[in-house]
Order: sequence, then C-alpha cells, then structure tokens
Amino acid sequence: MERQTTFIAGLFLMLSIIFGAFGAHALKSILAIEQLHTFEVGVRYQGFLAMGVLLLALNYDRFQFDLKRLLWAMLLGMFLFSFSLYAIVLAPYFLPQISLRFLGPITPMGGAISIGSWCVFLFRLLKYGRP
Repeated sequence: MERQTTFIAGLFLMLSIIFGAFGAHALKSILAIEQLHTFEVGVRYQGFLAMGVLLLALNYDRFQFDLKRLLWAMLLGMFLFSFSLYAIVLAPYFLPQISLRFLGPITPMGGAISIGSWCVFLFRLLKYGRP
C-alpha cells in the first residue's frame, strides 16, 4: 500500500467535507449564488477525486502496473482544479487587494490532468488486466 498517497487522499477527502460544511453554513450568506455554486463544484470534485485516489491507494498492491506516479498526478490535478476554484471565489472577500486572475487557466489545467491521469489508469487496466 502506498502510505503517503493514502494519507494525502484521506486528508483531501476530510477537507472536502470540511469545505462543504464551510460553504453550506459560513459562505452561504456571503457569496452570490453563482459563486457558491462554483465553490460547491470544487468541493464535489475534490471529494470524488480524493475518494477515487484513496480506493486505488488502498488497493495499490493488487494492480499489475505501477500506480505511484498516476496517483500523484490524480492528486495534483484535483488540487489544481479544486483549490484554484476556492481561491477564485474567496479571494475577493478575504484578499481584495490581490488579483488572482492568473488562476483562471489553472482550473482547466487541473481538470485536464485529472482526466488524463484517469484515462491512463483505464488504458493500463485494459492492457494489464484486472487487479
């Protein structure tokens, strides 16, 4: 089992629950509906992707191919996607003097890394067979 990846995936899963509660309670009265929706998209995908990485990491030894770099790519993509959304939504309220416009392209890059890493996983699964 890949311990570091398992721990980090569990941490990101826990944070998605915390961020979800934060969004549902603390941010509901602060953010506009569209901003709240964007924040919730980040939380949702962070939870889905962290759960997927956690499941793969817990079954690391069952695969006939190395997952280590794939799991790190999945975590990187999830981080870039979700945390750029959080920053874009929250920065105007908590850091109004700082422009985070550069994060706009980071979100789709994170999504592309996530999608690409899952595609590589699926192709390797087809090539090497079931765990």
